[in-house]
Amino acid sequence: MKNSEATEPSIKAWTQRFQRIAPLILGLVGLFAAIWAVRLNLNPALAGAPSFPTESLDLADPSHEIEVTLPDYKSIDLSDTISRWADLYTLFPHRSRVDILRYTVQPGDAIFGIARKFNLEPETILWGNYEVLNDDPHMLRVGQELNILPVDGTYYQWEDGDSLETVADLFEVDKEAIIDWPGNGIDFIDPVIEPGTWLVVPGGRRELRRWLVPTIARGQAGVGTALGPGGCTGDYSDGIVGTGGFIWPTANHYVSGNDYWSGHLAIDIAAGYGAAIWAADSGVAVFAGYSTVGYGYMVMIDHGNGWQTLYAHLSQVSVACGQNITQGQLIGLGGSSGNSTGPHLHFETRYEGGFVNPWYVLP
Repeated sequence: MKNSEATEPSIKAWTQRFQRIAPLILGLVGLFAAIWAVRLNLNPALAGAPSFPTESLDLADPSHEIEVTLPDYKSIDLSDTISRWADLYTLFPHRSRVDILRYTVQPGDAIFGIARKFNLEPETILWGNYEVLNDDPHMLRVGQELNILPVDGTYYQWEDGDSLETVADLFEVDKEAIIDWPGNGIDFIDPVIEPGTWLVVPGGRRELRRWLVPTIARGQAGVGTALGPGGCTGDYSDGIVGTGGFIWPTANHYVSGNDYWSGHLAIDIAAGYGAAIWAADSGVAVFAGYSTVGYGYMVMIDHGNGWQTLYAHLSQVSVACGQNITQGQLIGLGGSSGNSTGPHLHFETRYEGGFVNPWYVLP
């Protein structure tokens, strides 16, 4: 019984040891089997491998010829493909202008035309050149140098005591519009601006100073004498009355220069030197001659029904003060007298002292 009991623990111990080392034994057997299989596969491959030449070829020697086999060329059917031509030019992205340009006024120029040339509002041309034009489009002269702003807005010279808040309020914008404009070169963190610095105020606006010839009524024509030697002094209350309708005062029916806008309450109609200028409606002449307010030779007609018309920059006046004028009658010749850069007819229509866009009343 004792031998049986002693043998039983011994067998059990060996069984436990075998269970521990069995995985190791199986792993080693698998490793040796894998190595043997790899050797069996490599021997045939190495035996059939091509041998390489041991001597080097002199490629510069023309006697050595190397035969190269290229794949067959297969043509491609382009009928179902989309072709694209090569572009030899580099396209640069458009960048907005931030600097101030200088423009020299040419013969025939007008504020409206200059503004359109640079894709700006005509008011911007006046706001950017107050020292030259004084808000008056008729002050334009050939040879003048004008500032052309990069965007619509105003141009302001910084003064001692100014602040961003006050300047922004003056032109009805946020101060960030002034700071953020790259052409102003203002430090975002410390926006210090020296007096005398010129700034673009994008989107800025202000009231334009108006330079107008006052309306002259037939009953008080004497006020016209303050406007120049063409002023009339009589009372023409009994003069002819207009029809209430208007015709074109020129043969041309299109603008050449300024159109109607806030700084120019008239239209500049194309009319060459010596072109016939006709009365747009019947009435009496309350100004006929030269004016000293920039309009040159000028005629103003009171039509007796609340309407007045004005014809300026003529080369000749063909009517006299107090004269009754019928619709379509010749009143003068086209020209470029006064403040003008080229021949045209400056034509105004007014009702009860207020300005009316001529496009609203012309046929």
